[in-house]
Order: sequence, then C-alpha cells, then structure tokens
Amino acid sequence: MSFVKNKKNKKRRRFIFRITILLVLLAAVLFALISNFQKDKSVYGVGDKAPDFQLKQISKNNDTETIRLSDLQGKGVMLNFWATYCKPCEAEMPYMEKLYPKYKEKGVEIVAVSLDASELVIHRFIDKYDLTFPVVHDTKNQVMDLYKVGPIPSTFFIDQNGVIVEKVDGALTLDRLEGYLQQIQPK
Repeated sequence: MSFVKNKKNKKRRRFIFRITILLVLLAAVLFALISNFQKDKSVYGVGDKAPDFQLKQISKNNDTETIRLSDLQGKGVMLNFWATYCKPCEAEMPYMEKLYPKYKEKGVEIVAVSLDASELVIHRFIDKYDLTFPVVHDTKNQVMDLYKVGPIPSTFFIDQNGVIVEKVDGALTLDRLEGYLQQIQPK
C-alpha cells in the first residue's frame, strides 16, 4: 500500500511542479505582452507639444543645410509627410507651393518631409513642381516613426509655441489648406 501511496505522491508532486512551471511561463508571457503594449506608443495629436527633430534639407544647389523644428519656434509650421509615389501627395503639392510665399511673409513655414528612398527622385519632383518651400529627407523614417504617421499624406499644423493645432490624414484642398495655415499664423 505504501508503494501505491508513494507513487501517487510522486505523481501529485510532478503535477504540481508542472503546473507551477506552466504558471511561471504564462506570467512571463503576459508580462512581455503588457510591457510591449506599454512601450512609448505616444501618438502626438492636437494640444501636444510637437517633438523636435533634425533632418537634412534637399536643395537644388546640393547644400547640406539641416532643418530643426525647434529652430522654427515663433513661427507657425505646416509639417507635411509625403512621398513622390503618393498620388494624393502629388495633388496637394501645387496648393502648398501656391500658398507658401503669402504665408511665409506672415510667419508660417511649410516643411515637407519626404519618405522616399532616393534623393534623386526627390530632386526630380522638386524640379517638376518648382517647389520653393523646404523639403527634408527622412531617410530612415525616424521622424515618421516619432510622429507615428500612418497613411500619407499626413500633415501636422503647429503653432508658434510648438503646439500641434491640427493633424490631417489625407490630401488637402486649397481652401482647407489655407484655413489651417490661417490657424497657425503667429498673432
């Protein structure tokens, strides 16, 4: 009888040990999942301070000027994420170019963040549309990731204090664009 009892005790201890291991593994998996979901997934939106960044500007004369968002403090900033292969992006570029001179004089800067892989493609696009506003190249999608940009075009309108006033996913019409530029015009 004691042999059967010993065997049952061993089975019971093995079962408890296995359940304990299983619970520890389950707790570790849950911890990993929860930690992953709580990582910095901040989505910057209306009312948030726009995160600073620095990117190289694409220019016609191949200067290596950089643009830092914090250097534009005191101005309204339209931060537009786009790519040459994006037809809605292409459609709104002439509107941006048309309004740029008028709003630049009023203290508003347009910064177009290209997500393209090649500078050559960006240069051709700038030449095709004769763009005069700053175009910067986000070569590693760092700024895109920082701003948690999904679909393109995506545009952030930032006031003179560096606060996001509006975020627009999708292409803008001329009228809508002008309305947003008026909102971020320094007082």
